[in-house]
Amino acid sequence: MLEARHLTCVREEHTLFRELSLTVAPGSLIQVAGPNGVGKTSLLRLLAGLSRPYGGEVLWQGHNIEQHRDEYHQELLYLGHQAGIKHELTALENLAFFRRMHHSQSQVDLWEVLALVGLAGLEDQLAGQLSAGQKRRVALARLWLGGPKLWILDEPFTAIDKDGVQVLERLLLEHTAGGGMVLMTTHQDLSLCAERAQVLHMTPYVEESLC
Repeated sequence: MLEARHLTCVREEHTLFRELSLTVAPGSLIQVAGPNGVGKTSLLRLLAGLSRPYGGEVLWQGHNIEQHRDEYHQELLYLGHQAGIKHELTALENLAFFRRMHHSQSQVDLWEVLALVGLAGLEDQLAGQLSAGQKRRVALARLWLGGPKLWILDEPFTAIDKDGVQVLERLLLEHTAGGGMVLMTTHQDLSLCAERAQVLHMTPYVEESLC
């Protein structure tokens, strides 16, 4: 289980949010919603341990992630705005690299996975020569490898067509049905996940006035 306790986030002397608490239990699918600039990406980065909170703490299985970073990251798959792939490798080589590093027990067919995300015929294309949307699909293909229980996804449906959105939604439902956890942001109108998802609505933080 992932817990955030009384998180406060400050960026460039501006408070994005304060005293934010949430729990992500096994089987949870949580959508973080709110207007641009409210701190959705900052929240995900805090929960992934990529930045530190101004106040509060993040716990995984009851332990602060700062003291158990390696154990936590073994159970975490984080996809941010950047694709995080190696441009000098092909799409297939990138996926094989991800599997060796984090999903060594996975037996899925990598060619089939790349086809699922719309990259059939581009498996041997250098990632550096792919479009931004295609690079994003290479990163998303990691979700089909299994392994980590907790997925933190920042706008995972970006650059994905309607059919691809439904394929990914089905995977999210399958993951949570098996006891996995998903926390994500998206501007996409969900169809398959709409009834299943819990929504965390974030609103702009207003500084308290002394007047």
